[in-house]
Amino acid sequence: MVGKILTVDDDPMNLQLVIKTLEKEGYEIITATDGIQALKMAEEIQPDVILLDVMMPEMDGFEVCNQLRKSAATANTPIMMLTALNSVEEKIKGFEAGADDYLPKPFSPGELQARVKVLLRRAAPLQMDKEIKEGKIIAVFSLRGGTGISSISANLAAGLTQLWADSAVLVDLALNAGQSALMFNIPFRRSWANLAQIPAAEIDEKVVDDVLMEHSSGTIILAASPRPEQNELIDGEKVIRVLNILSKTYNYIVLDMPHDFQDTTLAGLDMANEILLVLTPDLASVRSTVCALDVFNSLNYNPSKIRIVLNWTFQRHGLPRKDIENAIKRSIEFVIPFAPDPFITAINLGKPTIIGDPKSPLSGLFEDFSFLLSKETDTKERPDSPTEVWERTVARLKQRQKKN
Repeated sequence: MVGKILTVDDDPMNLQLVIKTLEKEGYEIITATDGIQALKMAEEIQPDVILLDVMMPEMDGFEVCNQLRKSAATANTPIMMLTALNSVEEKIKGFEAGADDYLPKPFSPGELQARVKVLLRRAAPLQMDKEIKEGKIIAVFSLRGGTGISSISANLAAGLTQLWADSAVLVDLALNAGQSALMFNIPFRRSWANLAQIPAAEIDEKVVDDVLMEHSSGTIILAASPRPEQNELIDGEKVIRVLNILSKTYNYIVLDMPHDFQDTTLAGLDMANEILLVLTPDLASVRSTVCALDVFNSLNYNPSKIRIVLNWTFQRHGLPRKDIENAIKRSIEFVIPFAPDPFITAINLGKPTIIGDPKSPLSGLFEDFSFLLSKETDTKERPDSPTEVWERTVARLKQRQKKN
């Protein structure tokens, strides 16, 4: 993989170590010894990746990174902080300045080479399929927080991707506090914020392509910015425009929804082919679900568009399923059993359960859920090249059919 790499460090020995490590991989290495020189060279040579030391005279690496992100020429260039500073506070400071990765010194040559490859891959533009499709849009929604919306959305998007060997898109519409990128351990280098200043009519496939990020699993992410004020110019019209573009390119789009009925939320719900209305087995969640169903009714949503999902987020003393169904006057179609550790581990490590622990019962459940929510055109026939996930999912379905 050929690429131009600008490495910035005031220590000649550190520069030589980076040069020797990365030249073996065929990269072109350009060096700078201070922040001011780095800013000038980055503007001139347009590197594919920037490796940036923190402790430098006159201008430290955090400020250099911040300045690089303000320049149109380097706003989206991958930046790795390569430094002896290794505290959690320093890492957070680096990410807030706009860094994509953070590798402490001393580092192993193999790890540096691997991290650079990942940054180059993330920076490469996605090759969008030009075939016109009719993608299915699935919104995961609850009016009450703490119901596991982001975890369910992430696992569903990853499950659909692995089931059909075809990238599903996870769209984070929780614009005030979205966590979709965090769930996949992807830095917030591109997000809805990149669309904020662009009029809806000018958003096209290329513009959307530029803000999408691809996870190693093949799942595509459209992230919310970690800074809520950067999302303020996103409105319902832009959401509809983007979802229309995505549905013509991808077979599945999963919406990680906020807990409200603001303009952008309603745009996502209106566009959705199915809404997964998630609740937990407690009175407050049941009441918010009744409220949501009333709103859906007032919006004239077809009841068949809404599927009720019960997520057991606590182990004991939950309301009985039958009592919940009587209260909401709807049947619960899918139940996620209590499983705290996998979800917590997935959030902390940036790996949805279906990716981090694919052989677990919970992953099997999400595989089945993904199949259940797939388009009929996909499920009615065996794929030409079925995936391993498809094989075991169908085997479980056949086994259950025999028991019934």
